[in-house]
Amino acid sequence: MSEKNAGEHVAMMDLEPIDLMIGGKKRRFDIADPELPDWIDDAAFSSGGYPREDKLKRNTYEDLLEALQGELIKLHAHLQATGGRLVVLFEGRDAAGKGGTISRFRHNLNPREARIVALSKPTETEQGQWYFQRYAEHLPTDGEIVLFDRSWYNRAVVEPVMGFCTEAEYEAFLDAVNPFEKLLTDDGIHLFKIWLNIGREMQLERFHDRVHNPLKYWKFSSIDLKGIGLWDRYTDYRNRMFAATHTDHAPWTVIRSNDKRRARVEAIRLVLSSIDYKGRDASVIGEADAQIVKNAGDFLAAKL
Repeated sequence: MSEKNAGEHVAMMDLEPIDLMIGGKKRRFDIADPELPDWIDDAAFSSGGYPREDKLKRNTYEDLLEALQGELIKLHAHLQATGGRLVVLFEGRDAAGKGGTISRFRHNLNPREARIVALSKPTETEQGQWYFQRYAEHLPTDGEIVLFDRSWYNRAVVEPVMGFCTEAEYEAFLDAVNPFEKLLTDDGIHLFKIWLNIGREMQLERFHDRVHNPLKYWKFSSIDLKGIGLWDRYTDYRNRMFAATHTDHAPWTVIRSNDKRRARVEAIRLVLSSIDYKGRDASVIGEADAQIVKNAGDFLAAKL
């Protein structure tokens, strides 16, 4: 369970209807109702200005994914041969597709040397430590890949939105994070920061699916429930994070993730296209979809 999702799970009986203002219209979302409202179903895929009309076809997706995963194996072999280290941070709103993307990234790699880090709520001891300390303990050694399912950027978005940190702690984080990441990249670590961007109605659709799917219900927590009504607050802190931490040495990449298939392909493609490794096949990697993938500077400029 990730640090963000350390909240208690919600009983179905506690799921009350929520009044929301979306697109200038007042909407009532009864997440306990097994029938998804039409106003969500009709708008989900295109929400947030998603530029595609349909999901990437499954056969195309599976072929692309398999080819890219083959390139990841080459990349990992190169890192092991050269002592390279790779860190990828996956951030985004609840239900943006972080876990599924990480799973596909890591799927065919050696689990002993390609690790997923999803930290639980900090212990009392960890709360008294330097904020970055418990994350630094999980950084890779030579030849390793570490994929963070949420990261130190909890302090930039989730914690201030939910009131889990003070304003002073938030400001101290913003002062420290860029120098901290500069230390990592100066030491030779390949660092990627990915924000998976989901539309509002798509998030509601995925939350509804989690609540009514017994195999996914464990993913839905009290923190998720509380966050449904805090969309604008999340947006504000996300934008503040981009403005403060999108740097030359550690830039943010925004990947639109209403279509999970495209998001997974583009996340892997981003890493493969940015590192020169033995046997790298550019024709297999292909080019990023410029409508799906944006650097945070361009994304923020378009939003403001």
